[in-house]
Amino acid sequence: MIEIRDLSLAFPNPASPDGRTVVLRDFNLSVAPGEFIAIVGASGVGKSTLLRVVAGLVPPNSGTMVHAQSGDLRGRRPYGLVFQDARLLPWRTVRANVAFGLEGLGLSRAERRRRAEEALALVGLADKAGRWPHQLSGGQRQRVAIARALAVDPDLLMMDEPFGALDAITRQSLQDELLDLWRRTSKTILFVTHDIDEAVYLADRVILLAGSPATVRSEDRIATPRPRARDDSAARALVTRIRDRLSDLMDGGGI
Repeated sequence: MIEIRDLSLAFPNPASPDGRTVVLRDFNLSVAPGEFIAIVGASGVGKSTLLRVVAGLVPPNSGTMVHAQSGDLRGRRPYGLVFQDARLLPWRTVRANVAFGLEGLGLSRAERRRRAEEALALVGLADKAGRWPHQLSGGQRQRVAIARALAVDPDLLMMDEPFGALDAITRQSLQDELLDLWRRTSKTILFVTHDIDEAVYLADRVILLAGSPATVRSEDRIATPRPRARDDSAARALVTRIRDRLSDLMDGGGI
């Protein structure tokens, strides 16, 4: 699905001796179709910036990035993005918010409505289609954001700390709902989080991004079969190892 090789990114910075700040350097990543990849790292390391590069919103300075698209893109978009903040438009109904990403794809109004309602059904909010964002809970608003991303039928679903602002119980519930959606839709997911427990529970692989500029410092494939128990001993041991690596990098000035 994605092949990234030797990717580097720098932003202008007049205060820096060379006039720029390098955010990513020699970043490499391969993502297979249908994989669930979690990227972890300390705040500010460049995780969100990486998603924007993959989405084509920020051009890299060097390196190569190849996207393998599945099928015809007519009526679709290659990527769907979900942020920590649901970013719903308060003057549009839930249905209209989900349909927002479908505008400009040459679809009829009836088709946009159908696909929006289909996406809302996927996240269990079909009965909330006519409501307004302020009438929903935080968890429901985030599910609407996920539905909006799914409605465009993307090959790649990118999620940037999507559950970071939610309480612990809602967060765990949405994690399980996301796994169910992933199984049902077979989407490829690139999931950014600073929560290592969340990454190990959800993903096929966990990529640790660290350094300044940031590079891949470790990659772990999760061997624990699904469905996973949150207290699985092997998963807990892996969480500890990744956390220790990150702590060592922080103590050594590596982030």
